[in-house]
Amino acid sequence: MILVDSSVWIDFFNGRGNAETDKLNEVLGLEEVVIGDLILAEVLQGFRSDKDYKMAKNVLTTLAIHELIGGKIAIKSADNFRKLGKKGITIRKTTDVVIATYCIENKIPLLFTNKDFIPFVENLRLKSAC
Repeated sequence: MILVDSSVWIDFFNGRGNAETDKLNEVLGLEEVVIGDLILAEVLQGFRSDKDYKMAKNVLTTLAIHELIGGKIAIKSADNFRKLGKKGITIRKTTDVVIATYCIENKIPLLFTNKDFIPFVENLRLKSAC
């Protein structure tokens, strides 16, 4: 199982080829690919045309949708943000902290291109899927 971040889905739907979209294409249909509720919202809100929105919604809602935040993950996210902060690392978006923490706590590899996840890989045991 891998969880795919919005940074990869955006490249995927825009036809941008990179190692991460190649990996996504490789595993679709072979491995379980899941999406988080916050990621689903981020991706779908970015579509301008109704046609593209509906197509992406149809594709993404065939995946298992994981609810990323609850009390336990909220607290662990705050802990992780603070741990990185003590090392001089600031993560710009709370959503990224939640996504990384959910993956760490549930031992789910994350497929991403967003560089804000790198400190989680290097310092907090987030497993990269690529």
